[in-house]
Amino acid sequence: MLEHVINGLVLGGTYALVAMGLTMQYGIARIMNLSFGDMIIAACFATHVLFTALGISPIAALLIIVPASYAINLGIYQVMMKPLVSRAADEGALEVDSILLTFGVLFVIQGILLIMFGGGYNSYSFLNTPVKMLGTVVAGNRLLALVLSLAIGAVLVFILYRTRWGMILRAVSLSPQSAPLFGIDTDRTARTAFAIGGAMAATGGVVVSMFQTFTATAGVVFTMKALIVVILGGKGSIPGAIAAGLLLGLVETFVAAYVDPGLTLAAVYSVFLLLLLVRPNGLFGKV
Repeated sequence: MLEHVINGLVLGGTYALVAMGLTMQYGIARIMNLSFGDMIIAACFATHVLFTALGISPIAALLIIVPASYAINLGIYQVMMKPLVSRAADEGALEVDSILLTFGVLFVIQGILLIMFGGGYNSYSFLNTPVKMLGTVVAGNRLLALVLSLAIGAVLVFILYRTRWGMILRAVSLSPQSAPLFGIDTDRTARTAFAIGGAMAATGGVVVSMFQTFTATAGVVFTMKALIVVILGGKGSIPGAIAAGLLLGLVETFVAAYVDPGLTLAAVYSVFLLLLLVRPNGLFGKV
């Protein structure tokens, strides 16, 4: 029982970590990024190369991959997203345009990964040693993944709710039309939020690669799960993304362990639909 709880929290923590990035991009920058999952997979492969070819541990790889992802996503926003933002008549038009554009980016990233690494499954062994915890045994890499996910999530929540910079980000998320009246540069804020979201995607990719196998075409699964978590948690809510991610991970793990592994996806969508019927705006969204 305890083993399943820990495994569920590990999986849920990973979902929460990646969903926080999509929450930043969608909730603040108003960009629905369908290539988000493929950015996660790209970070998985980058970690794999750094570890197997250069002997750089995933922890050290975070210091390389995350800043690089921030810079790349900053460039993507400037070159591709800013023109969309400038010409969009409203949020709905921006959302549709961003879906179409990032759908193309998805296939570009996926194609590059397929050329470089092929379509097979990839993994590497890092801290794959048993650790005794509260009377049960947990893989060391899974335990590290949980600690990293919760720690990074806590730091992001602190920044958003305890700093002036976080207050600016939340102000743009809540009311992008009114924010400029208070001297807030909404374009700069959106650009920063999109880049942070990309950095969070890379962070999630590094964490995921430590205990899961991955393929060049697996990005759509992460995009789907992240989108479900974002909607369940409430648009733009980081605490909501954390809570919804942990819930989703626990549901998947317990259904796989006690019911049938083939029903995990059905269980996820059942919880998703049920909660939307009760709270259409998500767990932490406005009623």
